[in-house]
Amino acid sequence: MGKDQFVVRRGEQWAVIGANNERATRVTDTQKEAICIARNIAINQQSEMRVQDRHGKWRICNSYGNDTCPPKDKNY
Repeated sequence: MGKDQFVVRRGEQWAVIGANNERATRVTDTQKEAICIARNIAINQQSEMRVQDRHGKWRICNSYGNDTCPPKDKNY
């Protein structure tokens, strides 16, 4: 199982960061683009993706691995 992927705000941009990494994997201008990148990495690594809103509150959490309790929301 790979590293969980986080989409967090970094100034006016959005960063994709792997769990326990100090540096961002990618920094984008839009949250939508960062979510797409993080989702693809999470699917490839069979891990989780978590997305923060503009205020730092977690708004999306999806698992793409062997989750014992899979999410019901299939939007992402």
